Amino acid sequence: MNNNLYTGNATDNRAITGVGFKPDLTWIKERQSGPSHLLQDVVRGATYQVYPNATDAQINTTNQVKSFDSDGYTIGTGTWINNNSDTYVGWNWLAGGSQGSSNTDGSINTTYTSVNTTSGISISTYAGNTTSGATIGHGLGAVPNFIMIKNLNSTENWVVYHSAIADPQTKFLQLNLSSAAQTQTGIWNDTLPTSSVISLGNYGSVNESPDNYVCYAFTEKRGYSHFNYYTGNGNADGTFCYTGFRPSWILVKITEAQDQWNMYDDRRLGYNDYNNYLAANTTNGESTGNGDANAIDILSNGFKIRGNGNAMNQANYQYVFAAFGQTLVGSNDIPNNAR
Repeated sequence: MNNNLYTGNATDNRAITGVGFKPDLTWIKERQSGPSHLLQDVVRGATYQVYPNATDAQINTTNQVKSFDSDGYTIGTGTWINNNSDTYVGWNWLAGGSQGSSNTDGSINTTYTSVNTTSGISISTYAGNTTSGATIGHGLGAVPNFIMIKNLNSTENWVVYHSAIADPQTKFLQLNLSSAAQTQTGIWNDTLPTSSVISLGNYGSVNESPDNYVCYAFTEKRGYSHFNYYTGNGNADGTFCYTGFRPSWILVKITEAQDQWNMYDDRRLGYNDYNNYLAANTTNGESTGNGDANAIDILSNGFKIRGNGNAMNQANYQYVFAAFGQTLVGSNDIPNNAR
């Protein structure tokens, strides 16, 4: 996983480099204001976009991301991705290195699945069948901790699974909304994911014929990714969240109340003076005020809450988070404790 920054110049066929690998999943946001987040992957194709902050169906465009390249990606002149003088951040993950092939472990065969079992990421597309109890294979070989699904053909909300929510088989979050965790047995069919499949109900957001879907699934890998929760204390001297590595990217959501999804990374500010954040469910620009009520410090082995804002630290409320490091730490299963 790696983050990159660039400034728009309105030049067509522009190569954005410095990622360090050919990305299979890229999430891009203009940092000042306005445009939606853009999410594209190798399974659907680089030119196909969905918007994490919106219900829109995917679109195919040739003036935003054009291709995934050996050290990054090529972009066009679209104002959401390359407006002159605007600044952008890209968050990039390596999956299987290609579009992959159909996974046949579930009752629904995926169209394609690109999977990296070492880093614990799977990207799949599948066609819904409107059948409760249908399953799709993810290929991770381990139980997913974090899942995001989007209907590609209809204006449906995103659906998010997080293993740290109480009774996760009956609850879900919505990436494009600020709402608290919802209870509905018809999303995951009241069934936890297994090391081979994800169970689905028959709702339009996850499984309706003839619509197509994209599924991003992640399983925890020691020294690289961590999916957990913490309880807010309402104090600027907030909770320390241990990950076992220095996080490069963090996503946090309160589960018991309405508030935004906060996103942090180690690149935009570049040092610990209460790191800036973006909200995954809005088009807002980043917070740039040090000491903000939703600020955190990114540390060598986790992150510490440094504000008392409700989106990050309301007293006695539960928050779930997803955190990724830049790379797996060694081969001896020893967490990274150095900055």
